[in-house]
Amino acid sequence: MNISEKSIIGELVSQNYKAASVFKSYGVDFCCNGNRTIGEACKAKGISSENMLNQLSSVLKEKDSALPAFDAWPMDLLVDYIEKKHHRYVDAKITEIKPFLHKVVKVHGGEHPELVEIEKLFLESAGDLTAHMKKEELILFPFIKKMVVAKIAGDQPNQPHFGTVENPVAMMKEEHNQEGERFRKIAELSNNYTVPADACNTYMVTFGMLKEFEEDLHMHIHLENNILFPQAIALEKELRYGEAFAN
Repeated sequence: MNISEKSIIGELVSQNYKAASVFKSYGVDFCCNGNRTIGEACKAKGISSENMLNQLSSVLKEKDSALPAFDAWPMDLLVDYIEKKHHRYVDAKITEIKPFLHKVVKVHGGEHPELVEIEKLFLESAGDLTAHMKKEELILFPFIKKMVVAKIAGDQPNQPHFGTVENPVAMMKEEHNQEGERFRKIAELSNNYTVPADACNTYMVTFGMLKEFEEDLHMHIHLENNILFPQAIALEKELRYGEAFAN
């Protein structure tokens, strides 16, 4: 795999998810802002692109990750995976984290006022993510599946009420950006989920769950922003314009 300053971050991670660990170590967003080049991201962060490229080359030479090659999956399979793996995870973990976080705020909020803001941000995220996933499950994902069926049948799907798939995709990406920003604030407020010396077991478990939730969200958004959405836009154009687009 050839890597340079002009390589697109999201495309690189979609080809090999091991690259994500390097970007994360530099605080470079590979999911919500994965459409930037390595050079652009390094310039924005004021870091050496040479060092990052060297680390990426080293990591990508390691034994292949056990993660599937998601970019090679059929889109309808990827949709099902996202819904069953990540959407169900979000629903389950929101229910699990809320009471833990509330208890920690009640017991430790006086000494650690940042917990109050963390709970506020998480509850906002919980509400918005729940609505966001429903829009995907009821509107965007079914249309993607219809396009896959249409391609197999050599047909065209009916014109959706939203006009083009790019419209809901743009909305979903904007909402992804909002969630990414919320969790950047949560990570900052919690000092990257570092528990203080006076933390109880519940405190430690809660921060552990929040960290895991953010990591899952990064993967979730990556699969959509960097793989599913670009493929859906390309397929729609192919179905609309046929061979003229394909060639």
